[in-house]
Amino acid sequence: MVSRCPKQEPLALVQALVFGNKPVIPVEPSALRRYFMDYFFELFCSGLTRGAIYAMIALGYTMVYGIIGLINFAHGEIYMIGAFTSFLVATVLSIYGFPLAAIVVVTGISAAIWSSAYGYTVEKIAYKPLRHAPRLTPLISAIGMSILLQNYVLLAQTSDFLPFPKLIPEFAFMEPVAHIIGSSDLVILATTTLSMLLLTLFIKFTRLGKAMRATAQDKTMALLVGINVDRVISATFIVGSLLAAIGGLLIASHIGQINFAIGFIAGIKAFTAAVLGGIGSIPGAVLGSLILGLTESFATGYVSSDYEDVFAFSLLVLILIFKPSGLLGRADTGKV
Repeated sequence: MVSRCPKQEPLALVQALVFGNKPVIPVEPSALRRYFMDYFFELFCSGLTRGAIYAMIALGYTMVYGIIGLINFAHGEIYMIGAFTSFLVATVLSIYGFPLAAIVVVTGISAAIWSSAYGYTVEKIAYKPLRHAPRLTPLISAIGMSILLQNYVLLAQTSDFLPFPKLIPEFAFMEPVAHIIGSSDLVILATTTLSMLLLTLFIKFTRLGKAMRATAQDKTMALLVGINVDRVISATFIVGSLLAAIGGLLIASHIGQINFAIGFIAGIKAFTAAVLGGIGSIPGAVLGSLILGLTESFATGYVSSDYEDVFAFSLLVLILIFKPSGLLGRADTGKV
């Protein structure tokens, strides 16, 4: 009998505990239960990390949809551009020997500004001229802009995966729980929580935030009371792009590599999370992201990574069947 469960056999040990199968490696029941709980919390923290990144992207989708009723399918590419901007800035600063703290701050600011500029430009070029066009037209424009940005980065950079510098050090105080949650996971969760808090305060108490809420409620009435709707829409794209850039920086440092296609995958998952929570609802986007992240993590840990997307999109289908407006969304009511 061995007293410690090796990390290499998680699925066999879980099956032994849950289904009563004979474990591949003989273990004491108490050690098996202890390992099972550690493994569960490791998956739980991993799911929260995934959900936090999805939330940073999903907020851009849900804010834009809430104000102009448009699905910005190019938003995932803004996230990807934020990651590539972070890669370029961090690499250059590292070569010149800047301290880590300065690299993190300058990289984050640069990625936020550059991605926000891209978000603003995309809105002006691809969406503003089509604001009064049939609903299908801006949707096609959004897909076209997504493909354009993907190929632009592909040609400007490379199709290969690029190693991303490690910007988040290992914290000494995290060592006792390092097998469950890492330093980068903690930073991602803390940054996302702070971003959600600041966004909530911004929307509730600032003049621009109140203008965003008024525009989302009734664009025509907002115009009549003197709100510059065009400026509000542009600001919404900027804020969403800024959050996506921060998410791109965090996940790139966490995973350690980037590629031109990461925006498409993350964008689809974040859009799924926004729909799951209720498209147009900011709390719904966060809730949907966390549920999606946890679903993927537990599916990967207890079943197989091959079924990660199956479980995620099956959950979305079930929600849309039984609650089409999403978990926190409100159903549209039309006048008769």
